[in-house]
Amino acid sequence: QVHLVEFGGGLVQPGGSLRLSCAASGSTFSLGVMAWFRQAPGNQRELVAGISTGGTTQLADSVEGRFTISRDNAKNTMYLDMNMLEPQDTAVYYCAGSPQRTAPNRLRYSHYTYWGQGTQVTVSS
Repeated sequence: QVHLVEFGGGLVQPGGSLRLSCAASGSTFSLGVMAWFRQAPGNQRELVAGISTGGTTQLADSVEGRFTISRDNAKNTMYLDMNMLEPQDTAVYYCAGSPQRTAPNRLRYSHYTYWGQGTQVTVSS
């Protein structure tokens, strides 16, 4: 079993930056692709970014050029650097993990079996 915990959410003004971290513990040897999802009130949970163990990334069109996903396998930690934040980025952000070792764009939502508890990101002036 893998346990995921997110850190770094909070309130930021439009145009600002924030870094989210996701720390994995437990049977981390079984972790393959990791990803960030987000869910705003009344909306479905959506993929923000994914990353393979080898560093292949996938970004949603809405965050391309503003967000960067990375991971440090030695530290069992994944990051999401968010820049030029917009009010529509406001959501609960979830860390997710899959045992699949492939490119993140090959996975579906159902492939993610490990989830964090979520961290709130609010973009507002």
